[in-house]
Amino acid sequence: MMINITAEKMNASAAVPGKSGRDLPARDQLDPKYKWKLEDIFPGLSMWEQSFDKVKTMLPEISALKGTLSQGSDSLLKCLRLSDKILSEFDKVFVYARMKRDEDNGNSSSQGIAARAASLAADVGAAVSFIVPELLSISEADLHACLDKEKALEIYRQFIGENLRQKEHILSAREEELLAMASDMSQAPKDIFTMLNNADIKFPLVKDENGDDIELTKGRYTTFMESKSRQVRSDAFHALYGTYGKLMNTITASFSGSVRKDIFFMKARKYSSCIEKSLDSDNIKTDVYDNLVDAVNEGLPLLQRYLEIRKKALKLDSLHMYDLYVSIVDQPQRKIAYEEALATVKEGLAALGPGYSRDLAEGLGSGWIDVYENSGKTSGAYSWGAYKTHPYVLLNYQGNINDIFTIAHEMGHALHTYYTNKTQPYINSEYRIFVAEVASTVNEILLMRHMLGKTKDRAEKAYLLNHYLEEFRGTVFRQVMFAEFEKEIHARAESGEALTVDSLNSIYFNLNKKYYAPATDLDDEIKIEWARIPHFYNSFYVYKYATGFSAAVALSSMILGEGDPAVKRYLNFLASGSSDYPVELLKKAGVDLSSPSPVLAALKVFEEILDQLEELIH
Repeated sequence: MMINITAEKMNASAAVPGKSGRDLPARDQLDPKYKWKLEDIFPGLSMWEQSFDKVKTMLPEISALKGTLSQGSDSLLKCLRLSDKILSEFDKVFVYARMKRDEDNGNSSSQGIAARAASLAADVGAAVSFIVPELLSISEADLHACLDKEKALEIYRQFIGENLRQKEHILSAREEELLAMASDMSQAPKDIFTMLNNADIKFPLVKDENGDDIELTKGRYTTFMESKSRQVRSDAFHALYGTYGKLMNTITASFSGSVRKDIFFMKARKYSSCIEKSLDSDNIKTDVYDNLVDAVNEGLPLLQRYLEIRKKALKLDSLHMYDLYVSIVDQPQRKIAYEEALATVKEGLAALGPGYSRDLAEGLGSGWIDVYENSGKTSGAYSWGAYKTHPYVLLNYQGNINDIFTIAHEMGHALHTYYTNKTQPYINSEYRIFVAEVASTVNEILLMRHMLGKTKDRAEKAYLLNHYLEEFRGTVFRQVMFAEFEKEIHARAESGEALTVDSLNSIYFNLNKKYYAPATDLDDEIKIEWARIPHFYNSFYVYKYATGFSAAVALSSMILGEGDPAVKRYLNFLASGSSDYPVELLKKAGVDLSSPSPVLAALKVFEEILDQLEELIH
């Protein structure tokens, strides 16, 4: 199913500090020019209802085709085309309903259509679930004969080839049925952690800079970690981990259950390791993972150097884990008008050529974007859309420098989707998560390079450089440390070792020691940080952040260095969707992630930024 929110920043809170929903304008009080135009999907709710009913009426049609796929190329083509028709129409129904709810989560009408769309999703999924198993029951020779005979099937070649590639890991119909039945139950460890982490856990009060008692929450923790008061940072750090520390037996049991689930499906699918099973979904060899880890390990002295610069800039005798997120340079406080931010983004992305600039301007000015906060609106930022519509972007614009980067980031996703949908048939229109963050990060890097070259203000330049370094630290070094943790704990569990509180804490603490010591004094509590990372319940996912960031650094350097040839390769990449495997698509754009070279090159850029910041602040 093609439903996918491209939303790296979606979980970032965008609320105005100190404001409640009562202080925000109602949805109908906003100027329409700052709202997205969902009427481009459906002019009104009655049209949504018609499309909803249309999808429902097509489900018996697809169900009637069960058992016909092996009857020849005509039958195969008929089924695949009908599936695309159903799914692409359903995309519109689902996306509209969810985005309508995101405008105001308190609107009962919007809640109702979102719930109905979610229910329809289950019906659609069930109706088309027979296609892949039945496809794989046909011999490979017969499938290739169908492809050769019926040219209209050519657009499905990658889809069919992908399923054939993984055929050895597909089981009998009864075994597949049992695995499907077990899939819901297998989510229990993640569900338990989610409820514990988001509903049941309660944190103590922490005094802020003014001495006021503020209840600590996960959202406020980030704000506390960015506080200029070291006492506030320390108190919040110890309060957070002190709370998790009381729950370690429960969290360990939940996490261990999640790893055992991974091992169960790895063995059932006949893979040799959990990491091999996970990476195989993108047709990626484990060498890519290992090369990434090795390259980042080689660059750890650069991280140590950055930490020493941070310690010196903050005038600290010793750097602690709660000192890693406060900016070493004061953020410029100037309020940036939205229109000025758009102009900056357009200038910053001009290197992508006149065609991209034209399409960017259209997106920024044609109802793609929902700009400002209103009461009940979903927080954060994301890009989404349906195959038959233009993309959409949700913002909660506040007027700071970070918001400019958020616009560039989300428009990177949006134009990636726009070019893919314009070029690819529906079956190839959803690009893989492995490459999802490339376009957004290329935009951020190009904007960063533009702003650095343009600013004459030393404080603003230092702030931008520090922002860039933090992107590296958080997206490359930190995520690769997470990736090392995942690989080690799965390997131990696969060999029969029990995962206990002590063993998990020890593994995680030693990794922090490798990455952050001796420049940082490791607080003992950091050993339990693993226990609050929800990504670990979606195993072997976090490494994609680092590979995507490294690819983006390489691509942006090519765009700025080579000009038109690199831009052309990059735009072809944006238009490729899932027409080939992610690593192959990036190779065509000029980046070979099967080699450690892009990661090493990205670390070289990190070193150059270090040089610039060190020269500027000392």
